[in-house]
Amino acid sequence: MGSTKYIYRFREGGADMRDLLGGKGANLCEMARLGLPVPPGFVITTEACREYSRLGGALPEGLWDSIRQHVAEIEEAVGRRFGDLTNPLLVSVRSGSKFSMPGMMDTILNLGLSDDTVDGLAQATGDRRFALDSSRRFIQLFAKVALRLEAEPFEDALAEAKARTGAASDAELDPDALQEIVERFREIIRERSSTPFPSDPWEQLRIAIHAVFESWNSARATAYREYHHIPHDIGTAVNVMAMVFGNSGWDSGTGVCFSRSPTTGDRELYGEYLPNAQGEDVVSGARTPKPIAGLADEMPDVHRELVEIVDRLERHYADVQDVEFTVEHGRLYVLQTRSAKRTAAAAVKAALDMAREGLISHEEAVRRVPAADLAQLLVPRFDEAAKQEAVRQGRRLAQGLNASPGAATGRIVFDSETAASADAGESLILVRPETSPDDMPGILRAAAILTSRGGVTSHAAVVTRGLGKPAVVGCASLRVDTRRRLLSANGTELHEGEEISIDGFSGEVFAGRIETVPPDVSGTGELTQLLTWADEIRRLGVRANADTPDDARQALTFGAQGIGLCRTEHMFFQPERLPFVREMLTKAPAVSQMESEIEDARGAVNQATGEAREAAQKRLRAAEARLANSEDAKAYGTALDRLAEYQTADFRDILRIMDGKPVVIRLLDAPLHEFLPPYESLLQEVAVLRATGGDPQTLEEKERLLESAKSLQEANPMLGHRGCRLGLTYPDVYEMQVRAIARAACDLAREGLDPRPEIMIPLVMDASELRALNTRLERITREIEDCPGEPVTIPFGTMIELPRAALSADRIAPEVRFFSFGSNDLTQMTFGFSRDDAEEKFLRFYLESGLLPRNPFQQLDEAGVGRLIRIAVEEGRAANPELELGLCGEHGGDPDSIDFCHRAGLDYVSCSALRLPIARLAAAQATLAQRERDA
Repeated sequence: MGSTKYIYRFREGGADMRDLLGGKGANLCEMARLGLPVPPGFVITTEACREYSRLGGALPEGLWDSIRQHVAEIEEAVGRRFGDLTNPLLVSVRSGSKFSMPGMMDTILNLGLSDDTVDGLAQATGDRRFALDSSRRFIQLFAKVALRLEAEPFEDALAEAKARTGAASDAELDPDALQEIVERFREIIRERSSTPFPSDPWEQLRIAIHAVFESWNSARATAYREYHHIPHDIGTAVNVMAMVFGNSGWDSGTGVCFSRSPTTGDRELYGEYLPNAQGEDVVSGARTPKPIAGLADEMPDVHRELVEIVDRLERHYADVQDVEFTVEHGRLYVLQTRSAKRTAAAAVKAALDMAREGLISHEEAVRRVPAADLAQLLVPRFDEAAKQEAVRQGRRLAQGLNASPGAATGRIVFDSETAASADAGESLILVRPETSPDDMPGILRAAAILTSRGGVTSHAAVVTRGLGKPAVVGCASLRVDTRRRLLSANGTELHEGEEISIDGFSGEVFAGRIETVPPDVSGTGELTQLLTWADEIRRLGVRANADTPDDARQALTFGAQGIGLCRTEHMFFQPERLPFVREMLTKAPAVSQMESEIEDARGAVNQATGEAREAAQKRLRAAEARLANSEDAKAYGTALDRLAEYQTADFRDILRIMDGKPVVIRLLDAPLHEFLPPYESLLQEVAVLRATGGDPQTLEEKERLLESAKSLQEANPMLGHRGCRLGLTYPDVYEMQVRAIARAACDLAREGLDPRPEIMIPLVMDASELRALNTRLERITREIEDCPGEPVTIPFGTMIELPRAALSADRIAPEVRFFSFGSNDLTQMTFGFSRDDAEEKFLRFYLESGLLPRNPFQQLDEAGVGRLIRIAVEEGRAANPELELGLCGEHGGDPDSIDFCHRAGLDYVSCSALRLPIARLAAAQATLAQRERDA
């Protein structure tokens, strides 16, 4: 094996060696060093796994000899021999990467049993039933993990044996039934596997270690790593440990417990156990376990010791612990501890309580809660009235265990393959008897999970809590028939494709759809306190994207420091305003033509002399008269006036709500054709009216709309006549909006309020556009009369959403007071993607194929888009040191993107109101990460 050390005894490692020993191995070593009751064993390092992969699936040189030597040390420690015919040593072989990946990789228990050694185990323990039960467990697990056989034939054989003997659970099977099951299992292997079942324990161990290394690259493990952004190249460790047997009698058992509730964060021992069982029974959900509190009655001494150990581990690690344990004939063993997967509510409460208890600092409490997990607190709940109506209608199907909070309605699917192949936008509920790691692709795709078996520490419960998906487990009254694709409960049958609703808060399951209501976290004291601590730490400001007064009020509720983006085009789409917008658009060409004639006549007057000048003046007066008397011009002016009234009221309401806080108002950005009916629809309507002799007035109106729609049609509207280009070619629109903003600010100033509007000009590509617009628009803000004190001063800025604008930042910056990076459009322009087309047509393929590491519309692309932002920040600030910098795309609510914004030197991010708690916490965590880098 040369100089590389591939194996560490438990007493040699420690918690600080997670990179090398994996999380499970490092913690086993740490517990052994603490003197806790850990069975003897050793860890094969992640480096060995990486070398195994490099060698194309071969163990590194010398590793096997070292494994045999370390097994010999376990033999000495427990007084049994591996493969011995009279007193055999059995071991478990478990995976364990640096990052917790519950159930994603392989484990084999009871390894070392064969036809010969099972008799020795029965003789040594005096318990033939226990020996046979251990043997059937080993064969079943080895066949699935190492021989890659389907689990279903073995499960069917076990179910048939229980039905034939009347056993309610595995634990009630007698020795004769277990002997028949073992023989049937071996027969299944002979029928279905080209590889014979190995009888040599050493060969079993070799195959098992290979299988664990191979499981690192299994589809489920790969999907889990991609979802959680875990690197693919770190590998897994292998933990080999002497078996202790929770299935050795009714004074034995196994369980999983948490130092605090992973659902609520309450400080209590939380978990489950099963007497006369092994760990797979609890985790798989094959049997529904008992609450951990029952252990105090059945095994009071064990329960007392477990409480002490769990409390000690939590204090040692200063984090909520997830502990696996086994009891063998009344003796407690600890098999694993790790930081617990928990809901966002539990994470927030536990972090706050630990800080108050003095276990961690306020900064660590802020660091401890993953910012993205706060989305779990922002998930909808079922409308209580709608839920009660469903109960009255008899639609409540079952009551299970509320394993993971949230509410979801969706179509039933019964397997992972169906879920994974469904349309991307479809809401699905994955329904299973119990889930296994092989269901991971379906779990990732589904909106929620429902199982008929399992407890709150089962695979389904642990994984969904980590993913933030609703889950109800252990619905014993449900019958899940995956072959017939049928779910039945209390006389109701539902087939695949029908809708159900599950309530992860209460554990209830309903037939059909139930309406949801938005979350309300404003009254959540724990979250409020955590975010207060975060606000004291963070440097980045956090604003909201808000277009209406209701949006603004909600933004304040969630802690917005202002509005970073108020989109005015959304105001124009309201039904009572749309007719005036359309009137303006249909009359604009004629008015524009008359205004051009006036400008031409004025030019002629300025250039002419004598009689020619008099003629030119006459033409000018005639042109001005035509404009003054034009019905089109009057209608156009009326439409603009009405829109100005609406806009003034809009801005006044929003500025009043946000009194004393900045409100960045983006002038009209949308292409004008969006305010008109589709051209094809108008064409059809006009054709029908003409053919049928329809109402002349209606026909005239439709013809005007059709002409406007035709004139505004564009081959590529995203790159066409929108943004500041509208303000330049339709100057009246931007002037109306700026006048409305200034008037609203003056009205509020007269009331003694402190309005702080800022005007953002969109889609700028060159400083010349800003110079042409700013001169005219800034003058309008100064012309507003009846303002108290000094004239209104409203800062002008621009949205940087074109690559050319980012690359021209040094020339644009002197013209404005602020930049706001429109990261949605900047991403589209940089990648050359139309977001809707990309996400519908090919982006999923790019992500699954590894052509892109992340969806660039969800997490900001630092290599391309991020580089443009950095250039604009550096060159913009160099040209204008007072330049304020913000980001207002959807990335403003993504924790990784917020961290980039902090590192890039931006002043604030802006996101939707519901993402504000995430942004506030992520901004604080970015500051803490910066402090660590600087230390």
